[in-house]
Amino acid sequence: MKVIKRDGKTTDFDGSKIFTAIQKANESVDFEDRITDAQITAIVDDISSRHRARLLVEDIQDMVEEKLMELQKYQLMKSYILYRYERALVRKANTTDESILSLIRNSNKEVMEENSNKNARTASTQRDLIAGEVSKDLTRRILLPEYISKAHDEGAIHFHDADYFLQPIFNCCLINIEDMLENGTVMNGKMIESPKSFQVACTIVTQIIASVASSQYGGQSVNIAHLGKYLRRTKEKYMKQCNEQLGDEVSQEEKEKIVNMRLKDELRAGVQTIQYQINTLMTTNGQSPFVTLFLYLKPDDPYIEENAMIIEEILRQRYQGIKNEVGVYVTPAFPKLIYVLDENNCLKGGKYDYLTRLAVKCSSKRLYPDYISAKKMRENYEGNVFSPMGCRSFLSPWKDENGNYKFEGRFNQGVVSLNLPQIGILARGDEDKFWKLMEERLQLCYDALMVRHNALMGVSSDVSPIHWQYGAIARLQKGEKIDKYLLNGYSTISLGYIGLYEVTKLMKGVSHTAPEGLEFALRVMKCMRDHCEKWKKETGIGFGLYGTPAESLCYRFARIDKERFGTIKDVTDKGYYTNSYHVDVREHIDAFSKFKFESQFQQISSGGAISYVEIPNMRHNLTAMEDVVKFIYDNIQYAEFNTKSDYCQVCGYDGEIMINDNYEWECPVCHNKDQRKMNVTRRTCGYLGENFWNVGKTKEIKARVLHL
Repeated sequence: MKVIKRDGKTTDFDGSKIFTAIQKANESVDFEDRITDAQITAIVDDISSRHRARLLVEDIQDMVEEKLMELQKYQLMKSYILYRYERALVRKANTTDESILSLIRNSNKEVMEENSNKNARTASTQRDLIAGEVSKDLTRRILLPEYISKAHDEGAIHFHDADYFLQPIFNCCLINIEDMLENGTVMNGKMIESPKSFQVACTIVTQIIASVASSQYGGQSVNIAHLGKYLRRTKEKYMKQCNEQLGDEVSQEEKEKIVNMRLKDELRAGVQTIQYQINTLMTTNGQSPFVTLFLYLKPDDPYIEENAMIIEEILRQRYQGIKNEVGVYVTPAFPKLIYVLDENNCLKGGKYDYLTRLAVKCSSKRLYPDYISAKKMRENYEGNVFSPMGCRSFLSPWKDENGNYKFEGRFNQGVVSLNLPQIGILARGDEDKFWKLMEERLQLCYDALMVRHNALMGVSSDVSPIHWQYGAIARLQKGEKIDKYLLNGYSTISLGYIGLYEVTKLMKGVSHTAPEGLEFALRVMKCMRDHCEKWKKETGIGFGLYGTPAESLCYRFARIDKERFGTIKDVTDKGYYTNSYHVDVREHIDAFSKFKFESQFQQISSGGAISYVEIPNMRHNLTAMEDVVKFIYDNIQYAEFNTKSDYCQVCGYDGEIMINDNYEWECPVCHNKDQRKMNVTRRTCGYLGENFWNVGKTKEIKARVLHL
């Protein structure tokens, strides 16, 4: 039997510790209120005989108190409670020493590998991780109500981003880049005026991104369409210079050639500035900014031609890649790219189909961009097309005082996720029990989300001037409260969920792709969505149902449930739960059917959702990929591609990467063993999620490889 300590660590059950604790309480009461050593042993034996795979420390202490009550030893029970309280005070004095020291020693694998965007060995990143450990500790012990902390530790829910909860900052946002470029901004106390050229605009955008990313967690999204104006300004500037310098000596046609040549050079340099700055800048969080570029040719955009040129250059540079430390072109992690399919570029004879073919070619080599269907998005969001925050979290439509829809300059307050399979395990096929538990767990999520919301209420704009005073979100006065942006649906707050496939399997015995399973799965989804709508109506806060909140959470929930409930076929035996509403990777389903099936869940999960399919050998399957992209436009709002190609980002090796004698992935050319710098096929079970192999835990890798 394993015991989960208050800091989340697991240890073996040790009955002697219970014996000692009761003995100490025994010694502090009068003789007639004591119990014998035999009675203490009986209590310990009763607890140890329950044969539960996993117990929280608090559960054990509750069991002791129940037994003392049965024996009617009330004074002893009070003494034991006092002993617990005194021990709690000792624990509250300091609980982070070991986790922080292990970070400095580079031995805290769980924290070091939690975020692939952070190099935990550098001093600047370690500072952020150390602060995160302190924040998680204070959040668990002090800031969260005890019942919410317990629910998080038991895996009933997941309170996301506790490592930043100590600070009054929010999750992700759509930067109001149009306002900041047009009206200027302030960074580090310095005025940044509206740019007069494309390259300066690109430089300012990257500076804004770095400043914004340093004062929040989660991702930031930028709509590239706002740069078209500055590319036109550059062209007009060059034409004016040509006319002034060359006069009538050169024909207008020759001037156009000169201007276009100079314009292309500036376009290339500006896009390269964005790419290189984002990949080389380091925020105060100790990582590169988590940036998404939104590539959308809006039909009525007056700068659509300029924006088509910008998107083309972005795709070309992403296809080429960026050189690593040894000079090999590799796929950069950022910026993420999202390409919008509309009537003018959906590969049905549109003017900009050439850009979509370039996007598909880029996806075949670099996996990005992802694809949004403007057609389906308009159906789901009151006729609007807009970028997700980061790369997956979507806002709800919101109108300003003039009745105009607004999306940029809005944000997400945070996320709490629900473990659906655990509810199914506890219900044991009983639907009445399931819906009762579902109601209880959703109430837990609501309470936890309100903790997040209330932590931001009353915050002053001074906490992050770039967000609240200088345009990224608002232009408030110094000292002004941000409260109005937390209410009336302006910002969102998200209910995430994991494991719709597994909970359906537990309750109906079939996948949610089967008719009986689908009916149940849709009821579960609508239940969560209805609760979000009810909470929004009651509070005025923008609750949203958010699919795909975190791939690593799929493992955490599955690990906790396996330790507690044992191995359950098609549920805990896989080592992971399926993300949100996704079809299990082991089901045989073609790309078109998968997208068509999952689209119905995206419509319900309006606070965020993304679906993916795997295309083998993508670089040689461009025609097939184009067919899938056409299908995306008509059938699903948001989708991405995955592939089965191995790839080493250190040396550029593009072949099969194998496991060495130490059960580590190792490139056969440069012998790179850092999984963060390689793409590895999950050949053993076909799973396509992230963080499957626990780098550094070689015994666990070996066990999983041999088992699967």
